[in-house]
Amino acid sequence: MLNEADTRAKLVDPLLHAAGWSEDRIRREHYLERDRQITRGRIYLVGDEPRRKEPKKVDYLLRYSDALPIAVVEAKDESHEPEAGIQRAKMYAEALDVVFAYSTNGHGIVEFDFITNTQRQLPQFPTPDELWLRLTAFRTVLGRGGANPVLQPFCPPARCGNREPHYFQEVAINRSIQATMQGQKRLLLAMATGTGKTFVAFQIAWKMAKSRWLRRVLFVTDRNILRDNAYNTFSPFEDARFVITEGHVNLNRDVYFGIYQALWSEKEGRRLFEHYPPDFFDLIIIDECHRSGFGTWNEILQHFPGAVQIGMTATPKRDDNIDTYDYFGDPVYEYSLGQGIEDGFLATYKVHKVRTNVDKDGLHIEDAQSQGAEIYVPDGAELRDVYHTPQFEREITLPDRIARMSEHLAGLLRKFGPMQKTMIFCVDMDHAAKVAEHVQNHFSHLGYPDYAIRIVSEEPDARELFEQFQDSDRQTPVVASTADLLTTGVDVPSARNIVFMKTVASPVVFKQIVGRGTRTDSATGKLWFRVIDYTNATRLFDDWDRPPGEPPEVCTGPRNCRLDGVVTDIDTGEPVENALVTVLPRPNEQLQDRTDASGAFAFSGLPGAAVTLIVTASGYRRRQLTVTTVEAEPQTVWIELRPEGPPVGKIRVRGLEVTIADEAVFVVERTGQQLTLREYMDHTRREVERQTPTLQTLREIWMDAAKRSAFLEALERESIFVDVLAEVLNQPRADQFDLLASIAFGAPVRTRDERVTAFRNFEQAFLEGYEAHAREVLLALLDKYRLAGVNELVQPEVFRVSPFDRMGQAPGVIERFGTAERLRAAVAEMQRRLYSM
Repeated sequence: MLNEADTRAKLVDPLLHAAGWSEDRIRREHYLERDRQITRGRIYLVGDEPRRKEPKKVDYLLRYSDALPIAVVEAKDESHEPEAGIQRAKMYAEALDVVFAYSTNGHGIVEFDFITNTQRQLPQFPTPDELWLRLTAFRTVLGRGGANPVLQPFCPPARCGNREPHYFQEVAINRSIQATMQGQKRLLLAMATGTGKTFVAFQIAWKMAKSRWLRRVLFVTDRNILRDNAYNTFSPFEDARFVITEGHVNLNRDVYFGIYQALWSEKEGRRLFEHYPPDFFDLIIIDECHRSGFGTWNEILQHFPGAVQIGMTATPKRDDNIDTYDYFGDPVYEYSLGQGIEDGFLATYKVHKVRTNVDKDGLHIEDAQSQGAEIYVPDGAELRDVYHTPQFEREITLPDRIARMSEHLAGLLRKFGPMQKTMIFCVDMDHAAKVAEHVQNHFSHLGYPDYAIRIVSEEPDARELFEQFQDSDRQTPVVASTADLLTTGVDVPSARNIVFMKTVASPVVFKQIVGRGTRTDSATGKLWFRVIDYTNATRLFDDWDRPPGEPPEVCTGPRNCRLDGVVTDIDTGEPVENALVTVLPRPNEQLQDRTDASGAFAFSGLPGAAVTLIVTASGYRRRQLTVTTVEAEPQTVWIELRPEGPPVGKIRVRGLEVTIADEAVFVVERTGQQLTLREYMDHTRREVERQTPTLQTLREIWMDAAKRSAFLEALERESIFVDVLAEVLNQPRADQFDLLASIAFGAPVRTRDERVTAFRNFEQAFLEGYEAHAREVLLALLDKYRLAGVNELVQPEVFRVSPFDRMGQAPGVIERFGTAERLRAAVAEMQRRLYSM
């Protein structure tokens, strides 16, 4: 009976060839997760060590042309039924956006047709032309005469930086082109930061231009750095490109790049974009449209009504980008941060949450005064009784908090690696300057005058500083503090630490900042990054960020509370109409309402808990407060807003005792839960007890290599890694069994050296039962166990290294025992005796 590899080579290949599938149309073992330069399989962490899971791959991907996949085939060996692989084939077909999926054992063939949602047995594979006819009958636009932009080849890799579209980029490109061919004028692509939206836009423009479906393209964004990046990505268009700058109009090129500010500038009494005829552009691409001012880009797009307009966003639909979705409609394709991590294209992350005592408990002015703190209140400022994290460095500055956070961060960087590129997001430019100063002083001994720098808009050489920080080949700058300048539009693949020292309310802004770390970097070997969170910003991680299959946070408890309120002007008492009121019932949820003509708002279905309330209105200062809701008792709040006026200086409190109150460094990946060391130990104990109720049960499982392997895999699914426990408990020589036994059942921790000594003392009769040359193998394996652990006893690769290489590797070792079965029995018995004591 043929195995799977032989089934494919001897049975499936001939069937495909007989149906007219030539070799240039067949892609074998097509990796869905392949990045041809660095990634292959999802990155995950064991402690701080990155590893990769096995990549997903399709046995056969069939292409009608180089530019269009049309079917997937899963092959099983002869022992399986023909339909055994159909479920996997369907899963891959949906990911690749193809409508035909096949499963075969080399004899029977099963087809699933997504057009009719039917499954059937076939005597042979359909031919390429048969599938094309069925596809074009379904997607009639593909069957139109003339040049077909879907079938137009992608830009050759040699002309575009040796880049080829990944599977998800190819789907985004083809869906966008097909929607355009169907007459859709407004399209939206929702793709996470770092997944190549600009490259996707370029390939769309390239394929449509080369097939003469369009001529002129306008790429619009809001930052010069994004504009210049797009200009470089579109380099295969060569001299057809033109950068629109203020006061300059050129009607003789084909591909244009501009920022809103330049297009909105005036020239001869008209906006610059109005100097281009309404029918001038065939395709307009709006980059980062979730962030850009809707009113601005909307007016520009309205001037070119006949153009196909593609918006590109890095976030799903939310209340703070609803205008984008209202204008463009639902995305033609979505690819989330979580999916990018699952596929291995994006770096995975670890969250390190830290809170100071003033962030945990709030700053109570009366307590600060009793501690002897110095409090300065500038003219016009209103001193409150209590301040919380969102007010720190906005309304009130706490130099001691800044110093303690910076000191703590410096300690982390010493531990993680002082030369790891780090981006610190601060409240404002003054805050960024103070943080950079503290961090620089903590690492002054390294001898780098530019170890930590501030990159903000008021720095005259901000662009030059950023380019130096961005360069993976430069050692310094290492740390960059900023306010908003580096939030979006910057690419620092080597960034390993993203630090939040400011609060963030918007999930969109949060994801833009986290996106600074999601790129992998082959130059520095970066495959993962840390989010170091001092302000609870990571509460904004949600389902969009989670890899598929990981459940979202579940909100438990009844939700039968109601909150009503009225918003008024603090000076006049008049109601404030159309104020935006946001309630945060739990970390990953927000509800919004706008006040009516009487200033009233209302929320229902809230949990009974302390909820955050944020109120903003045009012409008024933002208010944030905490309200406690009570079950079955409607709460009513009156909120007074202060009109905007001249800037008021910050209150300053100096002389506080600031400490680190708590620190969560472990993440349960399945749920996203972040744990302190004590919580992680409790989590480990509960999981070990759940799977092995007694110490004896644990011992019996550990003695059996297969059961032990399954047990450790089950622990790893709960983010419990015994090597990590050994590291954090400072027990590098402890046996894994003893560590788990100690945590779960209070047993004493024994080292591997102690177990080897005990084995040699008490198991002499067992060893003497083997001839000298076989006993030499067992003693060498025992030494391998002492150095690296019990897995060394069951890894076949161990026989390739010293001293087994001098014994003839595996064949020579087996010869010493007579048979492989006798060797396996001896090793199994040695494992059992190691742990019987």
